[in-house]
Formats: sequence, structure tokens, C-alpha cells
Amino acid sequence: MVEELIYGLHAVTAALDYEPEQVHELWVERQRRDRRIEAVLATATRLGLTVHRVDRAELDRLSGSAHHQGVVARLAARQQKYGEDDLPALLAAVEGPLLLLVLDGVQDPHNLGACLRSAAAAGVHAVIAPADRAAGLNATVRKVACGGAEIAPFIPVTNLARTLRGFKEQGIWVIGAAGAAEASLYEVDFTPSTAIVLGAEEKGLRRLTREVCDQLARIPMVEGGVESLNVSVAAGIFLFEVRRQRGVRAGFD
Repeated sequence: MVEELIYGLHAVTAALDYEPEQVHELWVERQRRDRRIEAVLATATRLGLTVHRVDRAELDRLSGSAHHQGVVARLAARQQKYGEDDLPALLAAVEGPLLLLVLDGVQDPHNLGACLRSAAAAGVHAVIAPADRAAGLNATVRKVACGGAEIAPFIPVTNLARTLRGFKEQGIWVIGAAGAAEASLYEVDFTPSTAIVLGAEEKGLRRLTREVCDQLARIPMVEGGVESLNVSVAAGIFLFEVRRQRGVRAGFD
């Protein structure tokens, strides 16, 4: 199997923290001596990893990007960490109301990475997406996610509508984001177990996905402004409204 290269301080640090057994060696920019790089080097030394000090041009070549932040790691070829069969056990292990993020065909890896970053920050219990015709985890996603890809379980499913119906049977409220919805997200009660469903770039929710949702909600927009938001921005707004409501209900600031 082909090994994987990942790059960026957050992505590499997350790999060292959450799956160190998968990391084989590091390449670090020779000229960098700052605190963040030194922390990565200290962890690599503790784990007994080989570290190569190289020029920036070599990191550009290895990563295929100029945005590697001075570090590249080689990892063992990774299988998808979670599969569809793992979803019931993941949900059953959660105490209190669930919070799920469902991405209906997001194809841009930068958007997927940003959604995973928001999901990790908001304490999402799982991120669900179709296995086909949608972005999957790769080096770009992990770089943009800034460690979120290692924190928030990402689960591809073969039939998204069927998965959503299964959520409903478990008492999980399925809320779809749609700009034409009558209800504002600020009118929705997110304190019960909830799955937030967002559609693909430009196209929004597919018809079947929309029909499965218990309710549709929109983000209130200024009249005469832009018509829609990037999917990762919309995900952050929805997820942190959930956090706000649940924090208020629990008596937290």
C-alpha cells in the first residue's frame, strides 16, 4: 500500500498526538527554530522518529505545496479509521444529547477540512458524508482541518438518506440547512439530539436528503447582501448555535 505524506504544523502535531504509531519520519525546515517546531521535534525525539533537516525547497517538493509551515511527515498507508459499521457504537457511547454533522456531497477538500475543524471545535460526535461523489480524507483535508480530522470521527456511508432515516428512528432530530426555509435556525430547538445536514457547494441539499429532514432552517441574511455562505462557514454558525443553546440550558455562560 502507498504511504501517505501530510504537512502543516496542526496536521502533523495531531498525527503525533493521536496516531503516533502511524508516523514513520519527519522532514523539518532547516532554518526554522521557533517554539512550535521545537515542540514537534521534542515529540518526534520522544517517539524515536527519524527527523530530516532540509531546505524549504525540499519541503515544497515533498508536499506539493508552499503552505507546509516547515514540516512534512510520512505515515503508514491508513485505512479509513471509522466505517459505517462503527457508527452505532460511536453514538451509543455518547452520554447526553448527540450532535452530528452531515455533509451531503461536499466535494472541495478545503471545505471538508474547514468543516472538520469546526466540527472538532464544536464537539461534534461524528461527521457523516456519502462514500461516493464527495471529498474524502487526504493530505489537503488534514492540513486545512488543523487536527480536526483526527479529533472528529469522519464516517462515509453508502446511502445517506437511509442513514438519516436511521437517525430519526433513534430519536435524533434531523435539521437541514436551506436558504429558502421559512424558519430561522434561531427559532429551532437544538437541545435534543440533533443531526445538522448541509448540502454541497452551490447545489445545496439534494432532493431526497431534503425530504428526509424533520425540519429545514436558514441562516438569516442581510437583505441585498450575498445569497449564500460557504458550507464551512454555515456549518460553524449552525454548530455553535447548538453549543450556545445547550450551554444556556445547562446554565453555562
